[in-house]
Amino acid sequence: MNSAPMSGALTRTGLWATLAFASNLAWEIGHVRLYTLWMEADGPRIAWSVLHCSLGDVVIALAAYALAGVALRRADWPSSQPWSGGAIATACAVAYTAWSEWYNVYRVAAWGYTPDMPTVYGIGLTPLLQWLVIPPALVITHRALLKKPR
Repeated sequence: MNSAPMSGALTRTGLWATLAFASNLAWEIGHVRLYTLWMEADGPRIAWSVLHCSLGDVVIALAAYALAGVALRRADWPSSQPWSGGAIATACAVAYTAWSEWYNVYRVAAWGYTPDMPTVYGIGLTPLLQWLVIPPALVITHRALLKKPR
């Protein structure tokens, strides 16, 4: 049994998750001040929330990665079909985030926005931008790091 395909898939997925964690952690740190948590909580709770949200973002990124792979029937879509896969991953992540922000802000009040948070139809702009910017950046970085030397 050849384990190379499985090893390659794990490498690609692990790289995607690592890049997703690093980029989403930076984004969460950058926009945490736009949530009411920033004004209501102490430092350790804010730090925990940023970490927790970043780990949740990794789950979103991995689900989007997997959905793009299933739709394209290619586990290596960031290399073989970056435009199609990137569009699918971005659309899935933005759609989920729009629903999650609406649900958590307006239905269960798990978090809230400060008056400084710009919104689009009541949904925070920075979480939407997060998923419009990060998936394409992940595709570009993923491709560059896994590029085979000539």
